[in-house]
Amino acid sequence: MAFTFFFRDLPALHAIRDHVIPELRKNRYINAWDAGCAMGPEPYSLAIIFKEALGYYEFKRLKIYATDLDEESHEFGNIIAKGLYPEETVKRIPRDIFEKHFSANNKPGHFKIADEIMQCISFQKHDLRTLKPIRDDFGLIVCKNVLLHLQESERIDVIKMFHKSLAPGGFFVTEQTQKMPVTTARLFKQVISNVQLFRKV
Repeated sequence: MAFTFFFRDLPALHAIRDHVIPELRKNRYINAWDAGCAMGPEPYSLAIIFKEALGYYEFKRLKIYATDLDEESHEFGNIIAKGLYPEETVKRIPRDIFEKHFSANNKPGHFKIADEIMQCISFQKHDLRTLKPIRDDFGLIVCKNVLLHLQESERIDVIKMFHKSLAPGGFFVTEQTQKMPVTTARLFKQVISNVQLFRKV
């Protein structure tokens, strides 16, 4: 099972908070896709960042679609649905944010994420290599630690698929180790230099 933790890659989360959310909050609905969500800390971290930045009714307009292939364990969906995580995955969350969005659970050493955060996440199995998006008109697509496992041609095709799935002016975030391929660079404009955050052009 892929291991990950909450609030991983803080620069990207801060960039989303500072550059993406101010734009997306203008929309009637906010749709985001976390492709390669593993056990769920990444989409849930994303939801928390939105919750911290948006008002009560604005947050109700947010829907995050979390997808993963999950070929081995077949447990990702269950873990995300339960929203129950061990202490080692949540200990990097700032204390004030953690106390607002998590509570102790009867399972020792585990913490439950708040229902209002869980309710904006939906999980489904999906293989990016099919090049079939789960829907379109996304304001934000996040794909980390997935593209590096693809061949260069596959990576280019997946990024093109993401581009088509984004609403006009939508945002795309990927991991720092994956630079935008030359053949897809014309499709996006990098928003800030120190994070792989791009805007559809």
